[in-house]
Amino acid sequence: MPRASCPFKRLGFILGIKDKVAIVTGGAGGIGSAICRRFGEEGAKVAVFDINREAAETVAADIRAKGGNAQAFAVDLTNQDSVITAVTAAEQALGPTDVLVNNAGWDKIVAINLYGALYMHHAVAKGMVERGSGRLVNIASDAGRGGSSGEAVYSFCKGGLIAFSKTMARELARQQISVNVVCPGPTDAPLLDDICGEGERGEKLRTAFTRAVPFGRLGQPDDLPGAILFLSSDDASFITGQVLSVSGGLMMAG
Repeated sequence: MPRASCPFKRLGFILGIKDKVAIVTGGAGGIGSAICRRFGEEGAKVAVFDINREAAETVAADIRAKGGNAQAFAVDLTNQDSVITAVTAAEQALGPTDVLVNNAGWDKIVAINLYGALYMHHAVAKGMVERGSGRLVNIASDAGRGGSSGEAVYSFCKGGLIAFSKTMARELARQQISVNVVCPGPTDAPLLDDICGEGERGEKLRTAFTRAVPFGRLGQPDDLPGAILFLSSDDASFITGQVLSVSGGLMMAG
């Protein structure tokens, strides 16, 4: 079952997250907002990055209302200047980036999933190299590991992101910067609605996705933050270049 929500009162439950600065792209979306709230719950300083400034501020305000520390930043991930501006503003407001979670990827598929992640790495990793520490977590998809009918371009992007992450893991290892990948399966979030569409055909597709998952249900946004927080934590300090499926058993590959 999805992790039950709770007030922000268990700060520091995951080792090495409290007081760290975490940037989450696509932070106003279904999965992104769940990731942001979990980082807030664990005592991180959360930079909610989203193209929709108002929606990002709603997430940040909710985190602050529960005792967390979060600020919202508008960013167009398809524009490198916008990315650099947003990262600079976030680091001036919250401090140097300790954790980057590249989660965004709903619209403009290639530009956000590939170039957006590239621009974010470029903007954040330089400071991490100078400090000799950092955590980079990229959100790909099991579609990028084993393919998915009707999602050719999306699978192309996510497969590319996995390969990019493994290369960056090798290049940044000597600076003690980890780069790992979390791969959701079919998740009950806006992207799945876009893929399935509406009406009878949409319901049939959702049913097919559900039946494909050994656990017998679609993923929920709250299923993802635990794995992401772990890979961002001190407990994962010797883990890099790994791909972890969080998909109810949809992909069982090493």
